[in-house]
Amino acid sequence: MKRAGVLLLGALPVIAAGVYFAVPDDSADPADTAAASSSSSATARSTRDDAKDRAEEERAADDALIADLPPGLAAPAKKELAQQLVSSAENSTTKWRTAYGSIQDVGDGDGYTAGIIGFCTGTHDLLMLVERYTEGHPDNGLAEYLPALREVDGSDSHEGLDPGFTAAWQAEAEVPAFRAAQEEERDRVYFEPAVRLAKLDGLGTLGQFVYYDAMVFHGPDTDAEGFYGLRERAMAKARTPGQGGSEKAYLETFLDVREQAMRAKRPGIDTSRVDTAQRRFLTAGNLKLATPLVWEMYGDTYRVP
Repeated sequence: MKRAGVLLLGALPVIAAGVYFAVPDDSADPADTAAASSSSSATARSTRDDAKDRAEEERAADDALIADLPPGLAAPAKKELAQQLVSSAENSTTKWRTAYGSIQDVGDGDGYTAGIIGFCTGTHDLLMLVERYTEGHPDNGLAEYLPALREVDGSDSHEGLDPGFTAAWQAEAEVPAFRAAQEEERDRVYFEPAVRLAKLDGLGTLGQFVYYDAMVFHGPDTDAEGFYGLRERAMAKARTPGQGGSEKAYLETFLDVREQAMRAKRPGIDTSRVDTAQRRFLTAGNLKLATPLVWEMYGDTYRVP
């Protein structure tokens, strides 16, 4: 999976507050200068506070809207199905719980890829996972690698990790607390933000999965190739259901944009997760992602009864 840059933790508005600094004139009264500076600072604080208040009000309104909607992909059975679908692409099995200890460098420039969702040493999310896990479990077997993980973050380097990191990861993956930590980080960084935003865009269960899988593969980033960048490009071409558009037409557009991004970054890439899975469900009109499901991934056929 591909992730780069700084991870976002949800679909929250980005607000920039401008702060202006008064440069005192030699002839100005010091008291007047101090008063002007104090007033400027107070105005800046007030602007930031107002922006924060608006953001909190907007989020509260979004929460209320989502609370009135069906659970969709967040329903336990559908969430389990989502993990099976993603795992078929990431680990070539629907038995996603067998992947806690998986770790390898697949040669994609992101360093080691590990665990149930493909946390990467080069894309910040593996570092965040180990840091958060270490806060509650300081004596874990991965804590000693934190300095090295910080150094290689953003690159494909193994410096400071070899030869022991892979064995340490596999050993820690036998610990129930670390398995739980992987699931919590998957939900916090990928699943929950994707499902939340899909619901706000008026998408049903299939659309929520489409967002989730894209978030996993492309990363929750705002650049052109990140999830939020792909969404912006899709919305420039088609209206979301929340904007009064056709759900099927919007999802077709989103998948087109996503597939183009996949091919642009890695020419010749196998786009099964889009073509013979998500498009297949969409073409069938299965917007609720109802079972039974049959899909193909890299030439293998998978079925969920």
